Amino acid sequence: MFPTSSIDSVGKILTKKPMEKIRKSLRDSSTARWTALAIVAFTMLCGYFLTDVMSPLKPMLESQLLWDSNDYGIFTSAYGWFNVFLFMLIIGGIVLDKMGVRFTGVAATSVMIIGAGLKYYAVSSTFPADAFIFGIKMQVALAALGYAIFGVGVEIAGITVSRIIVKWFKGKEMALAMGLEMATARMGTLLATAIPLPIAHYFGDVSKPILFALILLVIGLIAFIVYTFMDRRLDAENAESDAIVDEEPFKLSDILLIVKNKGFWLISILCVLFYSAVFPWIKFATDIVINKYQVDPDIAGLIPSVLPLGTLFLTPFFGNLYDRKGKGATIMVIGSIMLIGIHGIFSIPFLTNWIVALVVTVFLGIALSLVPSAMWPSVPKIIPEKQLGTAYALTFWIQNWGLMGVPLLIGYVLSVTNPSVPPAKEAVKAAVTNTYSVVLENNKSIVLNKVELGKTIEKTTTFLINKILVNSKYEGDVNGNLPAVKMELEAAALKNINSLNLNGVGQEKALEEIQKTFVNSTYSILVDKRINLRYNYNTANVIFTFFGVLAFIVALMLKAEDKKKGYGLELPNIKK
Repeated sequence: MFPTSSIDSVGKILTKKPMEKIRKSLRDSSTARWTALAIVAFTMLCGYFLTDVMSPLKPMLESQLLWDSNDYGIFTSAYGWFNVFLFMLIIGGIVLDKMGVRFTGVAATSVMIIGAGLKYYAVSSTFPADAFIFGIKMQVALAALGYAIFGVGVEIAGITVSRIIVKWFKGKEMALAMGLEMATARMGTLLATAIPLPIAHYFGDVSKPILFALILLVIGLIAFIVYTFMDRRLDAENAESDAIVDEEPFKLSDILLIVKNKGFWLISILCVLFYSAVFPWIKFATDIVINKYQVDPDIAGLIPSVLPLGTLFLTPFFGNLYDRKGKGATIMVIGSIMLIGIHGIFSIPFLTNWIVALVVTVFLGIALSLVPSAMWPSVPKIIPEKQLGTAYALTFWIQNWGLMGVPLLIGYVLSVTNPSVPPAKEAVKAAVTNTYSVVLENNKSIVLNKVELGKTIEKTTTFLINKILVNSKYEGDVNGNLPAVKMELEAAALKNINSLNLNGVGQEKALEEIQKTFVNSTYSILVDKRINLRYNYNTANVIFTFFGVLAFIVALMLKAEDKKKGYGLELPNIKK
């Protein structure tokens, strides 16, 4: 029999080497963990910026490129086309489980850049008015195709980053890490709602914010490549560590195990319902603020931007709360209840003060902080880690049905409930175009090439329509005689423009005077004739409220299932 001291000595010798390796693991270094998180979160910030960069540009797309709400709905819905119908997200999840985060992350970010490049080409180019693809305007179709390709990349990047966070933070501050990643990514959404309109107005070109987003994505790819070196080192250390237990590799048959899990379906359905009430709303939020709350378009994007601004601080806060105190299922129920009240208030027709929009948007940001901060860290409690990549992919795939279908639905509803708005905007632009043609014919001192003339027409049209939306309160006449109104606008504008003395005036100053005179001459005609240029969003807001009701019901079902199966959604994530 060995003495106790000898046994202790042998034990120390046997455990010394593995313990040294555990202490040296990159994953156990808080600096390394949070640095890795910061890098991949920045890549997602770049992706989220491009995702929503078109949201505040809807009014300019309509006035400059003559898109309508149906075109915008088709474009926005394209985000999920390939993910849903070609199962690209599910394929991406399988690739992630098979090939790992480095290969998948670099590939996904590269796909984002390709899609963004095509989208920029489409919006920055001019196409014949009679050019269509499958009944869709050529420009809209190409922009949608680019957005669909981008959607594949950003969604696969999203599940890759979720897998990265589990890899570095499981058993540690996982919900806080996911909360901080979401908060950083939401900064991209904040920037996308706040700065595209000022950029577009500064350059006089609706495509320039997309070019900025494309450059940002290239920087995001470089950042992710830097992360791959850290990941490779972590994998090397894990391979050497005696403390790592080999896990059975992922098999395609594991997909069947995932889809048989009721908890997986409940959290996935909650995901699609909740996000369908938030992200499609963001796509239309700036237009809602302009049309219903009559906020100046130059600053209208600032109100939706407070939504992601709130998540910057609250998502990590609620994630940290879940890590330390638990109550994940309860957090999801509370966030879903809030959606009902928030969109219910947006649906009330007579609440049109911009302060109401600002306050309610703040509460929507709180709801967006509550549910995701608990939802995504709950998936690893329901699904084994070896199946996580595919499980996240399936959840994102289900979510993409909402991100694809709801914008298309809202665009269709807007077109059906506001049929007179697109023709009215087309009539205004036609009047502007005809007026400038006559003015340039009569004033040979003003010389504009085709591109310059197009931008001048778009600028004047946008300025006039925005002035109507912000300064007038009339209820539009859906039966207005648009051809007669167009002729009246041209006649009034030309009468006053022809009386201007532009001799010796520089071209830039002359164009400013012409624009000012046109707007002042036609504004009262449009108001007196009650030409309908304003979208009514009440029906759309009721639809968003309905999604909140369904999300609340599913959240209650998930909480009951957790109590029955013991997933541990109400328990803390940090293991003591």
